[in-house]
Amino acid sequence: MDKEIKVSVIIPVYQVENYLERAIDSVLAQTLKEIEILLVDDGSEDASPEICDRYARDYPDLIRVIHKQNEGLGLARNSGVQASAGAYIAFLDSDDTVEPEMYQEL
Repeated sequence: MDKEIKVSVIIPVYQVENYLERAIDSVLAQTLKEIEILLVDDGSEDASPEICDRYARDYPDLIRVIHKQNEGLGLARNSGVQASAGAYIAFLDSDDTVEPEMYQEL
């Protein structure tokens, strides 16, 4: 990634195929453009890993995916933190959304 990353948005993913696209789309709609999205697939057995991979293919300069075995929410977040490049870290639950100005105002 050539751009400066101000905020790394870490989204832990586990069995959320019905909500995941909505969460990711809300981050893609941010007014702050100096962000990266880290999707941490924590061993999901539903369609979540495929959804993560599709978004990473569609947005290769913005989204990265970490696939790992299931170890729980805390370790999934920690994996995202270790891989992050941003000056700041933000967490978003995979079944939640953020308003478009969230990270700009933060």
